[in-house]
Amino acid sequence: MYAVIMTGGKQYRVQVGDSLRVEKLAAEAGDSITLDKVLMVGAGENVAVGTPYLEGGEVSAKISSHGRGKKIRITKFKRRKNYRRTQGHRQAFTELEITAINAAGFSQILPVALSSGEESEPESDAAGDLDTGFEET
Repeated sequence: MYAVIMTGGKQYRVQVGDSLRVEKLAAEAGDSITLDKVLMVGAGENVAVGTPYLEGGEVSAKISSHGRGKKIRITKFKRRKNYRRTQGHRQAFTELEITAINAAGFSQILPVALSSGEESEPESDAAGDLDTGFEET
């Protein structure tokens, strides 16, 4: 099951258990937050699309950490005028871990951690069986 959410003016496709970096959110590390701007939810063949958002759709996440990205350098230069300016910028971000996806008719919650001896089998990916109409040679 997956959801498409919107935060910080960007759209992200998320699944339960995913970690992602979003624009900085005003909350402490370790807090749980609810993202209510859910654009779409899908599970297998079932898909629900909002106009623009799904009514009652929400994605729960836990804030792992805050940080700042790699520095980028901005340089202004005018030839023959001895004019050079350099400026740097580091964008602040928040690291999230998705814990639950809820929408009308859809629901998935992060399972409890497995004991050390057990391993979960990965779910089959339906996109790998996609018929493109081309034959492999």
